[in-house]
Amino acid sequence: MTRHSRPLTFASATVAMALAASPVLAELQSKTSPKSVSETVDALAAAVEEAGATVIARVDHAGSAASVDMELAESELLIFGNPKVGTPPMQDDPRVGLMLPLRVLTYLDGEGTTRVVYENSAALFEGLEVPQDAEYLTKIDGALDKLTDKAIAD
Repeated sequence: MTRHSRPLTFASATVAMALAASPVLAELQSKTSPKSVSETVDALAAAVEEAGATVIARVDHAGSAASVDMELAESELLIFGNPKVGTPPMQDDPRVGLMLPLRVLTYLDGEGTTRVVYENSAALFEGLEVPQDAEYLTKIDGALDKLTDKAIAD
């Protein structure tokens, strides 16, 4: 049996169920893209730059897995930010710097569908000294929604 085909034990099933019920996972925003993973990430990167933000990194998880002779479905993470948006929450709590810059994951699911996933601001800053009514939370959520909508548009 390979490392990736371990049988599902009671303990691993319990962990999987706990993760599925996790409030953080409930805060993930998910969209379907009609494009391939790379086309979607290209469109997202273009939308980010068009909006005046900076693409900091593009992480090809599948490519990294292939570099060590492992398989992983297409999966890319785009990391980007804008100091005008990110600085105010960090002024309220410097630990926000662990959550920023923003990240959007685009991956091919088990059914061959391209998915775009990101955390909303409530999940992103949960447990930190960030006022729940801060105006920047609405800006962050609005920006992520608009940028990902542009990325998945035909």
